[in-house]
Amino acid sequence: MGAALSAAKDHTMIRDTSAQDRLIQVKPSPKKKLLWIGGAVAAVIVLAFFAPAVTRLFSADSSVSASRLAFATVQRGPFVRDIAAEGQVVAAVSPTLYATYGGAVTLKVHAGDTVKKGQVLALIDSPELVNKLAQEQSNADAMEVDYLSAQIAARTNQSQMQKAYDNAKIDEETAARDFDRYEKAYQLGGVPQMDVDKAKDTLNKAKITLAHAQADLNLGNDTGTFNVKAKKLAHDRQVLMVQDLQRQVDNLNVRSPVDGQVGQLFIAERATVAKDAQLVSVIDLSALEVEVKVPESFARDLAVGMGGEISGNGSTWKGIVSAISPEVVNGEVAARVRFDGGTPKQLRQNQRLSVRILLDHRDNVLTVQRGSFVDESGGSYAYVVRDGIATKTPIRAGESSIDKVEILDGLKEGDNIVISGTDNFKGAQRVVISR
Repeated sequence: MGAALSAAKDHTMIRDTSAQDRLIQVKPSPKKKLLWIGGAVAAVIVLAFFAPAVTRLFSADSSVSASRLAFATVQRGPFVRDIAAEGQVVAAVSPTLYATYGGAVTLKVHAGDTVKKGQVLALIDSPELVNKLAQEQSNADAMEVDYLSAQIAARTNQSQMQKAYDNAKIDEETAARDFDRYEKAYQLGGVPQMDVDKAKDTLNKAKITLAHAQADLNLGNDTGTFNVKAKKLAHDRQVLMVQDLQRQVDNLNVRSPVDGQVGQLFIAERATVAKDAQLVSVIDLSALEVEVKVPESFARDLAVGMGGEISGNGSTWKGIVSAISPEVVNGEVAARVRFDGGTPKQLRQNQRLSVRILLDHRDNVLTVQRGSFVDESGGSYAYVVRDGIATKTPIRAGESSIDKVEILDGLKEGDNIVISGTDNFKGAQRVVISR
């Protein structure tokens, strides 16, 4: 107990030094104050500088690097729609000759030979056809004899019928005179009534004979005419058959239809072929054209008669579209362009040339460089770039050329748009273009 009181007494007497502490006010130095003020000002300036970018960043849907994009500016000026393609020289006229009849064929030319129109290129040996021609010619000669004989028979029959008619007419006239004489004599009492009646009967008989002779003459003429006509038609038909066989025999000599050059030989120099077998082709080098393959998307705008240019060998010639294939093959349509004027002499079959076909030309048209955005958007929208933000904007695109797209609505001259790489935007409405 005494110990406890002693401890309490000691505790009351011993205290800490907190009562002796004083608050000392520290004044900042002028140098530190200036540094603090400068840092605050710099922070405000940086915040003010980056505030729009930060605002744009948070207002956009995504961000894409500019290195992954391609840009173009909308411009106003001439708009030319054309097709540029590589083509090859082909002959406008390149007939292939066929065997008109089966038989042994002997070629008279070689590939590459220069030939003239009408020159014999091959011979077809066909004894069967030649013999048939001879037989039909003999039949035609026999029919000609029948035809001539029918003419003679008709004239003979006509002569006989005419003779009978003339005799009947004379008999009728004689009977008429006798009857007139007997009738007058009877009135004078010189002859009996019986003689008058007999004369009258004779006259009537003569008239009937004359009428039959006239009918026989007309019928004989018609019969002779029809018989002669039938013989003539038969002969004419046979002559036509002979002429057709003669044409076939003549065609056994296969002749070139044009001046040109022998192209391809489809058979050996001596061979036996069937009818309609390919023999040889001829290339008319005086009428060359250029065949080009046009993408299907442009082919619908092509038309026969459109102008263009053909270039090669350091020269350029005017051309005109002469033919367009109705068939699409591998997404392309074949077209032919002929030279407007004479065919250049230095060209060769299958030579490669450049072709440009003019589809349309207009001035003062709003256009932009063509890019993948047309296919990606279907020409319904484009991303317009302003202050580093690409905004999805509805547009209406018109016609397209190789390098330009016509803008009908939604853009104005001077607008900068993304023409390639918009697939990276994934359809976002606003995209930040980062550097």
